[in-house]
Amino acid sequence: MSWTPASWRERRAEQMPEYEDQAALGRVESRLSAAAPLIHLADVRRLRSQLAAVADGRAFLLQGGDCAESFAEFGAEKVRAIFSLLLQIHSMLRQSGAGDVVNVARLAGQFAKPRSSASETIHGVTLPSYRGDIVNGPGFDAASRKPDPKRMVQAYRQSRVTGKLLRALSAAGYADLPRLEAEARARLGFRPLPSAIAAARRIPRIFTSHEALLLPYEQALTRWDPESESWFATSGHMIWIGDRTRSLDGAHVEYARGIANPVGLKCGPSLAADDLLRLIDRLDPDNQPGRLVLIGRFGAEKIGRHLPALMQATRRAGRRVIWSIDPMHGNTVTAAGVKTRFVGDIAAEVTGFFDIADAEAIDARGVHLEMTGADVTECLGGSIPLTEKDLAHLYLTHCDPRLNKSQALDVAAVVAGRLMQAACPASNAA
Repeated sequence: MSWTPASWRERRAEQMPEYEDQAALGRVESRLSAAAPLIHLADVRRLRSQLAAVADGRAFLLQGGDCAESFAEFGAEKVRAIFSLLLQIHSMLRQSGAGDVVNVARLAGQFAKPRSSASETIHGVTLPSYRGDIVNGPGFDAASRKPDPKRMVQAYRQSRVTGKLLRALSAAGYADLPRLEAEARARLGFRPLPSAIAAARRIPRIFTSHEALLLPYEQALTRWDPESESWFATSGHMIWIGDRTRSLDGAHVEYARGIANPVGLKCGPSLAADDLLRLIDRLDPDNQPGRLVLIGRFGAEKIGRHLPALMQATRRAGRRVIWSIDPMHGNTVTAAGVKTRFVGDIAAEVTGFFDIADAEAIDARGVHLEMTGADVTECLGGSIPLTEKDLAHLYLTHCDPRLNKSQALDVAAVVAGRLMQAACPASNAA
């Protein structure tokens, strides 16, 4: 394979910032190239193995976390809250008969965000769009919105601390499992399957993931492993390519095809079945289970028109991919002057995803959520219903609206119910 970590530079790169000081950018890239990896390669191999079990129908992929990590709001409590929420959902899915649950957090690297426009205008003033803290700042002033390469160093440092916190929390998480299992049973309202009880209590492992959007950062943290004779992205255990950067001949696909990490690919309404197969051939030419996760993000109203053809194409081609659903990005609307999402639409897309997968004989095995452990008021609805008048109370996101803890557990209950139905179709829990 003719590939190097810098091969992407020969391709068109979408959604990339324009740095005025190229010399400063070069210094940052050199500094990160000499920095320690953020993850251990053995953990990447472990994740690949666990995702292979997902592809074979023996496990389930849970992926979730912040829309975008923040420098200003970072702290141990914020990481703990996301970890705790992932663990709660993990317990619900385990109790419903999902098999092993592979936990992948949108953390320790999720700093860059694609934007629908390169600029935004407020009160007649036009400035570059906010692209995440790794690129520029959320404040609406010229200094904040200027892309600064030094932000990559701060993102690296925060990711390193976050990774250490996740490892410490994972080591201590075993003690919380009995309580979480009891809470899961109460929320779901059924007795767990015997197999779930037998295998549920093990030390929960949390892997890290992010959208590999800022390619100078990714390249600088790419390392060669002599043992496997492979290149690895050491910025996180798993990366994904967004719906706006999945051009077959683009820079992001070129970068991702050369690394040995698991790779996710966001699949939206504009993706044709033939193009999906070409992307799969480029990213996973050897058809290796655990290599490629296809993450649907269509919206509740569009999933029925677009997903069936894509699933048919992968099934007919014999591709051993994982199908997962991101029910967040296709369901964004505007209310009270801000972006929001309705929990009902999110749940409807989840249900539609599993219905379509059943109809197409696909074993759907994943969910991907933007969520936070905080009691934010960014999405509407849920079992503790939020309305438009609540949006201003704790609308904290600088990018996309996130499910709060209660809403995330509501959506998880929908997923768990479908898994329970598949595991024990003739029985309802009592």
